[in-house]
Amino acid sequence: MSTSGKKLPLAIENIETATFDCVFPRCGGICCKNGRPPVEPDERERIEKNLERFLPHLRPSARAHVEKHGWLTKRVKRGNPVIAVEGGWCVFANEGCTFQKVGMAEGEPWKYKPSACIRFPLDQAKDGTWYVRQWGHRGEAWDLFCLNPKESPRPASESLRDEASFMKHKASGASRGESP
Repeated sequence: MSTSGKKLPLAIENIETATFDCVFPRCGGICCKNGRPPVEPDERERIEKNLERFLPHLRPSARAHVEKHGWLTKRVKRGNPVIAVEGGWCVFANEGCTFQKVGMAEGEPWKYKPSACIRFPLDQAKDGTWYVRQWGHRGEAWDLFCLNPKESPRPASESLRDEASFMKHKASGASRGESP
């Protein structure tokens, strides 16, 4: 798929018609509210290995939850366990993503962040097709304002270039330490 002659690194079915613009922090990180992202095995290992780095950045109630019950639930999405929610928010949400904050402090914003969070609002259908989550597309159930195609005039082909590059890079089997 292309826009202005620039080829995107990942084929995305509705990229030419979808619009999207992340407005964090103006939105308060609403995608972290009850989001419950799945965590792949390599991501789980990386988070577990570095959990002590994230704990000081958690909300007090979220930290208590993690210390008592852990940060993953028994719930499974796409074959992987999901991150726990406390008080209606991802346990790692605290005025932004603690994974991203710690990663940014180390010079790599996405270093610890689960791929499901990085790629949002890109999603993959059961048939393997990638698409931009938008109200009315593929029965989108989440009513986040940012998924409303009328919310932003910015073409998703422009605003999601980094996310598409990340997913293409991930699909090639490259490690997170390499740049896309």
